[in-house]
Amino acid sequence: MSTLKDRLTADMRAAMKARDELTTATLRMALAAVGNAEVSGKAKRELSDDEVLTVLTKEAKKRREAATAFADAGRAEQAARETAEGEVLERYLPKQLSDAELTELVAGALAGGGFTGKAQMGPAMKAAQAAVAGRAEGGRVATEVRRQLGL
Repeated sequence: MSTLKDRLTADMRAAMKARDELTTATLRMALAAVGNAEVSGKAKRELSDDEVLTVLTKEAKKRREAATAFADAGRAEQAARETAEGEVLERYLPKQLSDAELTELVAGALAGGGFTGKAQMGPAMKAAQAAVAGRAEGGRVATEVRRQLGL
């Protein structure tokens, strides 16, 4: 079992004992998503910490999008719940890069690969994503790559 998955399980048990319903429900959901990822494919397998982190990142993004949708629909209570769940998941994710740090890393990746035009967007994104290493959402990285390539 991965250490991140162990930490999620231990924190969920502690939240259950403390009768923290929000944290318990959120971590149950996260562990269910990890379990689903483990059994997807041809055979069940243990996920590495990086793979568990990827699952948690997707779940956190779902929470942000749902909170926005609920807020736009005038459902403040559900939006607040989704935001709170997202905050619980953020505890397990790496600290997100600031805009300045993201700009610097993308500039270094583009300069290192010699990427200049629209035709090189795919390889430029791959290099930028490798440099960022999951510390920023793909949309933010893509926007910065486009800006620096002049698209």
